[in-house]
Amino acid sequence: MDHTQKHGFSWPLFILMASITFMAILSELMPSGILPEMASGFGITEAQAGSFVGQYAIASALFGIPIISATVEWDRKKLLMLLMIGFAIANITIGFVSVYWIAAAARIVGGICAGALWPMISAYGMSLVSPNEHGKAVAVIMAGTTVGMSIGLPVMTWIGTTFSFHIEFITMGIIILIIAVLCQMFLPHVGGEKRSKSNSPFTMLKNKGVLMVILLTVLAVVANYGIYTYITNLVKDIHYPGIGLAQILFGIGSILSVLLAGRFIDHHLQSVCIGMLAAAGIAMSSFYWIDSTFIHHLSFIFWGIGFGALVTLFQTAVTRQVTKGTAIATSLQSSAFNFSIMIGSTTGGWLLTSGSSAPIVMMALILLVAGIIISLFAKKTLA
Repeated sequence: MDHTQKHGFSWPLFILMASITFMAILSELMPSGILPEMASGFGITEAQAGSFVGQYAIASALFGIPIISATVEWDRKKLLMLLMIGFAIANITIGFVSVYWIAAAARIVGGICAGALWPMISAYGMSLVSPNEHGKAVAVIMAGTTVGMSIGLPVMTWIGTTFSFHIEFITMGIIILIIAVLCQMFLPHVGGEKRSKSNSPFTMLKNKGVLMVILLTVLAVVANYGIYTYITNLVKDIHYPGIGLAQILFGIGSILSVLLAGRFIDHHLQSVCIGMLAAAGIAMSSFYWIDSTFIHHLSFIFWGIGFGALVTLFQTAVTRQVTKGTAIATSLQSSAFNFSIMIGSTTGGWLLTSGSSAPIVMMALILLVAGIIISLFAKKTLA
């Protein structure tokens, strides 16, 4: 049974929920900044250390749908508490062990928790507000990922390189526990849905609107993550001043993306979708054809605008395709998102064998143009 009523938009509540996605994105990406340290600590190669990210993503993609389906009737707050405890255990375990397979198992546990968290947190937040504020709710909640990538990740990487990766993971685990306590204190209870045929994953996959959003997710995510995975190669190939400046400008664009999504997504979903895909497309075009450092400064900002609110955009879109089973619908979209990250990074790796990032940039541009064309004709889906 639902124990809460919909009231006006509560900024403190949704900022608290944003802290959840903040810690989730950090839990996912932390190894990327400390691969040499983790490789040395566990006595493995850097390539094996890199698998800590892949193991996490695969677990998220594989387990998200079945867990959300199995827990569809559970109280959202109780499910969230279990997931937060799982995140904390996974991170703290890595902080205390020096055996690779135990750390790998802990990463898989964290990935499983993430697979359930990403779709459920959006549905949880939307249940607290009226339908005309759903997009705003998702935008604020998912802003935690932007802050996490632009501010949190460099800070955690500094902790890992200055002290040790063990301290970094233990610190992350403690932060997660603090957030969990605050969530237990302040978040309302929201009942799950009664299990039925209408909210099963198989029914969702027969929904043309859901399939359309999944297709757009695949195109946009493969395009963006295909090149983002190899951003250091891109920076080198276009003779850009440095990766640090690129990441700062990209972060500025991502923050603008979230702000724009929060302002316009509820009433102009199709325009926001086309605008974001176009912004990333403009960036890819300039990277490929224009040799100007000043233009590339602007391009990294445009790329951030096209990248920052992708999760918000497609999770909002997929929830509009259903009247029941919102968490199931978002779990399908979230799994497609995670699989697309793997497809993008793998395909980008194959294309990089040519010795240049240019083929990856062109792949991204082609996929983004395809997404724009589909979005132009998807007025009903993106209404």
